Amino acid sequence: MLLQSAFFAFTLASSVFAQDFSLATVKKAFEKDLVTGNLSMPFHPRVLLEVTFPQTTGWSVTVQAGIHLSRNETAGPPVFRVIGPAGRGPFVVATVDLDAPTPQTRNLSQIRHFLGGNFFIKHSRDHFQKDHLLLTNTTPALSEFQRPTPPANSDPHRYVFLLFKQSKAFKTQTLVTPETSIISFNISTFADAVGLGRPLGGTFMFVAPDPTDPIIE
Repeated sequence: MLLQSAFFAFTLASSVFAQDFSLATVKKAFEKDLVTGNLSMPFHPRVLLEVTFPQTTGWSVTVQAGIHLSRNETAGPPVFRVIGPAGRGPFVVATVDLDAPTPQTRNLSQIRHFLGGNFFIKHSRDHFQKDHLLLTNTTPALSEFQRPTPPANSDPHRYVFLLFKQSKAFKTQTLVTPETSIISFNISTFADAVGLGRPLGGTFMFVAPDPTDPIIE
């Protein structure tokens, strides 16, 4: 029984910590896969943003910068946590697809897959997650999470998650509302317009079309 308990604890810890560990590694991944350049935004992370997708069966899936995940694994909505001295909040979390409709023809990018403010840190009493500070939002998101749906024939898309310190202007901005189109969004322009500054942290994943999708000639 003791051995089984130890194995369970190890498995749980592995599940929780299967994520980004190094700010330098995340920054390097952003540069390697041209995320920084395509965002048109400097990226010098100060904290790690942990993005975890609950699954209907089995362990949750946590994003590592540059990881390839399936559409089923990223149905969401995700859970956000912070590792590092970010402060209490409030924060803004944004998710964009940099590669719509395809990486070769990005004339619909960016697609806004999530934009929410009034996130605050909630400290965990879980021994395995005590350094992984849960973000909870106290108001509805401006753009609720839209699951990745890259079209058939497309190469994998880059879905980027960014954490910002919330500005006073964010509360009163009208550039993005729940009715605003999610197509042709630009997180850099938006961040500048509402005074969000540069991201505190971030990560990203690749998601390819479902192999069962019909091929369009």
